[in-house]
Amino acid sequence: RQRFAQVTNPPIDHLRERLVMSLRTLLGPRKPILTEKAEAARLLTLKSFFIYPSAVVDLLKSEGQGFGCARLDATFLVADGAAGLRTAVEKLGDEAEQLARQDTGILIIDDGGISPERASIPALLATGAVHHRLVSKGLRMNTSLVVQADDARDSHYIACLLGYGADAICPGLALETVASEADANEDSELVGPEAQARLQAAMEDGVLKIMSKMGISTVDSYRGAQIFEAIGLGREVVDVSFTGTPSVMGGIGWHELGEDALARHAEGRLVDAGYYRARKRGEYHTHNDDVVKSLNEFKAAHLLQRALKDGHDELYDQFASLVNGRPATEPRDLFELVPAGDPIPIDEVEPALQITRRFSTGAMSHGSLSREAHETLAEAMNLVGGRSNCGEGGEAPYRFRTRGQEKGDKNSRIKQIASGRFGVTPEYCAFADELNIKIAQGSKPGEGGQIPGAKVSDEIAGLRHTQPGIGLISPPPHHDIYSIEDLAQLIFDLKQVNGLADVSVKLVAEDGVGTIAAGVAKALAEVVQISGANGGTGASPLMSIKHAGLPWELGLADTQQALVENKLRDRIRVRVDGGFMTGRDVLIAALLGADEYSFGTAAMIAEGCIMVRACHKDTCPTGVATQRPHLRAKFAGTPEGVAAYFIYLAEEIRGLLASLGLRSLDDAIGHVECLRQKKVGNERGNTMDLTPLITPPEDADTPRRFVAPVDIQKTRSSLGDQLLADAFRPIWDGDEIELTYKITNSDRTIGAALGGAIALEYGSVPPRGTAAVRFDGSAGQSFGAFLTHGIEFDLVGEANDYVGKGIGGGRVVIRPPANDKGDPVLAGNTCLYGATAGDVFIAGSAGERFAVRNSGATAVVEGVGDHCCEYMTGGTVVVLGPVGYNLGAGMTGGQAFVYDPDANLTARLNTALVEAVRPDAELLEEVRWLIERHHELTQSPRAADLLRDWASTVNHMWLVAPTDQIRRIQAEQAGRVSAPA
Repeated sequence: RQRFAQVTNPPIDHLRERLVMSLRTLLGPRKPILTEKAEAARLLTLKSFFIYPSAVVDLLKSEGQGFGCARLDATFLVADGAAGLRTAVEKLGDEAEQLARQDTGILIIDDGGISPERASIPALLATGAVHHRLVSKGLRMNTSLVVQADDARDSHYIACLLGYGADAICPGLALETVASEADANEDSELVGPEAQARLQAAMEDGVLKIMSKMGISTVDSYRGAQIFEAIGLGREVVDVSFTGTPSVMGGIGWHELGEDALARHAEGRLVDAGYYRARKRGEYHTHNDDVVKSLNEFKAAHLLQRALKDGHDELYDQFASLVNGRPATEPRDLFELVPAGDPIPIDEVEPALQITRRFSTGAMSHGSLSREAHETLAEAMNLVGGRSNCGEGGEAPYRFRTRGQEKGDKNSRIKQIASGRFGVTPEYCAFADELNIKIAQGSKPGEGGQIPGAKVSDEIAGLRHTQPGIGLISPPPHHDIYSIEDLAQLIFDLKQVNGLADVSVKLVAEDGVGTIAAGVAKALAEVVQISGANGGTGASPLMSIKHAGLPWELGLADTQQALVENKLRDRIRVRVDGGFMTGRDVLIAALLGADEYSFGTAAMIAEGCIMVRACHKDTCPTGVATQRPHLRAKFAGTPEGVAAYFIYLAEEIRGLLASLGLRSLDDAIGHVECLRQKKVGNERGNTMDLTPLITPPEDADTPRRFVAPVDIQKTRSSLGDQLLADAFRPIWDGDEIELTYKITNSDRTIGAALGGAIALEYGSVPPRGTAAVRFDGSAGQSFGAFLTHGIEFDLVGEANDYVGKGIGGGRVVIRPPANDKGDPVLAGNTCLYGATAGDVFIAGSAGERFAVRNSGATAVVEGVGDHCCEYMTGGTVVVLGPVGYNLGAGMTGGQAFVYDPDANLTARLNTALVEAVRPDAELLEEVRWLIERHHELTQSPRAADLLRDWASTVNHMWLVAPTDQIRRIQAEQAGRVSAPA
C-alpha cells in the first residue's frame, strides 16, 4: 500500500506544481561522491524511468554503453512446483551479487523467458530481492537495475518497482497490447506508436501523483525509498524482498505466492477477477451492487432500505446478519467477541439515544450531494443527537438559523475545514459545534479534490464563492499546515473564531499514524479521527481506492496504543470511520479504543443510494449525488428513515453489550481483552496474526478512553480577548470607535474572536457600528484572520504568515514605520488563504502563495513570492512589484493585475488555465482606483510613483485571468467597438 504525507510534511500538487518535479533517471555505476575523476560523472541520462523494448536491446548490444550489461532470468521451472519460486528468487540474488562484484554496471531483470515449462517470477518480488541483496552486501551502487516486466501494467505497480530499487522499467506486454489494440481498431485514427506514447504519459503521470502524495518531487528520491506498507504478507517474504516494510498482521508466505504464480501461468490469459467491480466468480466486495448482479452485500442494502420504509426490526436483523456473516474480508471479520462477565438484562444497558450521540456522518459536501440528501442527513443526525459533517463546500446560512429547532434542524453540527476552504466564512465557523480539519481522506489520502464544473450549479457556486459551471480544485495539502506546529496554529485559529466549538483532526490509517495522533492531542484538539481506506467515496481514483491507506482497525489500534503509552488518551476523544455498517462493527471499534463512530456509505444507502458509483458524473438516478433538478426530484429519502437506521444500529449494540456483560460503551472502550482472533474457513486468512492489534497496555490502570473535561483544551489570545472586550459592545450599540494597541509576534490570530462574535450575531450583514483599530509592532501568525464587516485593522510594522486567512469582510492595512528605508517585506506566506470578502493593502512585499484559494477578497501588494493566486476562484489582486514563479496555477476565477516593468511575467506565469493580456481602459480605471486607495491608506512611495507617471505605468500593466474569462472580456470589447455610435 502507498504511504502518504500527513501533517509532518505536505504532499505536492503534481499537476499545478510540475515545475518542481523530475523523472530524470541516471544509469550506470555510481562512484563515491567525493571522487574527483571524470569517470565518476560518466552516467547514461534518461528523461524518464520509462523505457521501450528497443532501449533494452540497445543496452544489451552496447554492453550498457560501456558499463557492462547482463540479463537476469526472472522465471522458474513449473516442474519445481510452488517451492520453486523461493528457490528461483534466491538464485536470482546470487547471480546479481556475482555480477555486481564483477563490476557489471547494468543488470536487466527480465521475465521474457516465459514458456510452457517456465513461469514468471513476479517482477516486484524479483526486483526487491535483488535490490536488498545488493544493499546488504554493499554492492548496490556498483550497478543499476533495469526491469523488463510483463506484469507491470499500472502506475501503482511501477511505483512499487521504483520504490524497491528499479532504476528503469520496460512494461513490454503493456506496450505490445496497447499498440495491438490501436492498430486493430479500424474506427480509430489512433496508431500503435501514439497509443504507446499515451501509455507512457499515463504511467509517468501516475507515478508523479504517487510520489507527490508523500511530498517527494524527484524520482531519484523515491527510488529505493520503499515508502509502502504491506497487508497480508508474511515476514519470510518481507525479509527477502521488502526488507524493513511494515506488515503488522503478517500473512501469506512463499508457498502461497508460488501457488498464485503457477495458477496465473496455467490460466495463460488475464482473468477478470472482479478487482475493481464485483463479478460472480471474482473476489468478494463489501459494498457489492444489485444493479450489476453482484453478491449479497447489496441485497443487504435493499433489506436495509425496506426495513426503514416498513419499520420491521426483522428486516434490519436480516441486513445485519448478511453483513456480519460475510466471508472474512476485513480484519474485524477475524475477531470474535469474548464476554467480560455474565450476560446482563438489556434493560440494564444504556439507552439507544445515549449511544447515537456518539454517531456522526462522513464528510459529504453539498455539491457532491444534492441539497435534499445533504439536509436529510443533517436533520436525521440532529433527531438522534448525533452530528452530521457538512463536508468541504460550505453550507447555506439559512440552515444555521434552524439550529436547536425540535424539528427541521438542518444545521450540520460539524463543519469541515478542508484544504480548499470552500465556504469557510466567519459565520460558517461561528455556527459549528465542531470544526473538523481534514488532513486526508480515507479513499484518496495525500490527494486534493475536484468538483467538476457540471456539478457547480448557481446554488453550489454561491455557497463556494465562485462562478457556475467552473470546475473547482482543492489542493493536496493545507497550505497553512506543513508541520505539527502549523497544525497547532490552525487549531488555535479556529478556537479563537469559535471558542465554544470542539476542534477535530481527520487522519487516514497508516503505519505510524498513532505518533501523529499524539501530536494532534498535544496540539490541543478535542478529537482525532482515524479514517480507514475502505470507505466508499464514489468519485475517488481507482488507484487510490485500491492502493492507499490501511483498514481502520490497524490505524485505530496504533492510535490507541500510542495515546495510552504517551499518557494522552484521557484528554482526547478518538473517532473512527471507514465502512461501518452494523453494530458489531461499532462494538469492535469501541473495544479497539474508539469513543465515536462515523458513517458515510451506510448513511447514504439509508436515504436511497443504490451504489451506482457515478457520483462524479452528476447522473445519480436516485437524486442523492447530483445537482440536476430532474434527478433531484427523484430523491425519496427522509430524516426519519435515516434516523431509524441509527436507532436499529444502537439497539444491536445494546444487545451485544448485554451479551458481553457490559452496561455501556464506556465500559467497552479500549478493552481489547474482549476480542480474540478466530479461525475462519479461508486458510490464507488464518495466516494473519492480529495479536499486535489486541495487546492490552502494560499498566492496567492507564486510562483507555476520554475522561478529561473539555475546558482544559481551551486556549485563548490575551490581546484578541482584550480587543473583543473593548470593541464588541460598541459595535453592537452602533458606535464608531477607534482603538490602539501595541502588538508583538506572540500575539497570534488577532481579530478572529471579534470576527466570530460579530458573525454569530450579524452573519454576513454589516453590523451597525464599526471599529478602527491601530496596531504598532510585529504581529504574530494569522493577523486579521476571520475578520468580518465593520472591522478595520491598521498595522504599522509587519506581520507573520497567514495574514487575512479566512477573512470575510473588513479591511487590513499593513505599512512600514516612518523610518523604513524602502522595499520592506511586511507579510509572510499564505496570506488571504480562503478569503471570501474584505480588503487588504500591504505597502511592501509578501511571501509565497499570496491569495491562495482567494474567493472574493481584494488586495494590493508590492511584491510576492512563488505560487501567487494559486487555486484562486474570485476576487482581485494587484501586484505592484516582482512576482515569483507559478503565478496563477489552478486559478479558475478572479483576476490579478501585475505591474511588470522588467518583462518577467511571461516566464513566471503558469499558463495551464490562465493567460496574461493588456487590460482595457475600463479595467485600467479599476486598477488606478485601487492604487489610489492603496496610497491613501498606506502612503506608499511606490504607489505615488506609479500614479505620478500613469501614462508609463499602464504600458507595463497586465491582466492575468482564466482563459475563458479573458475570451469573454475580449468578446465584450469587440462588441463595444463594433456597436453603432
